[in-house]
Amino acid sequence: MARVVACSDCWPLTGGASEFNVEAATVRDLIRGLDARFPGLGDFVDRRMAMAIDGEIHQDAWFSPIEPDSEVFLFPKIGGG
Repeated sequence: MARVVACSDCWPLTGGASEFNVEAATVRDLIRGLDARFPGLGDFVDRRMAMAIDGEIHQDAWFSPIEPDSEVFLFPKIGGG
């Protein structure tokens, strides 16, 4: 299972949990798994968060692979303008 580390923006939806494990083979699977475990978190992550998978930053990359021993960090998307 992938180890997920969530930033404080996610804590209201996780009940304060900042680290947990999720079974996922892709980012899309991860988002579904997050939503199943913490209702509303999957949609929140999909719309508002970027993630680093094993040190590589991903945004809007549903089909990016996640290995069973991956470490995934969730953090706010960087806006620009």
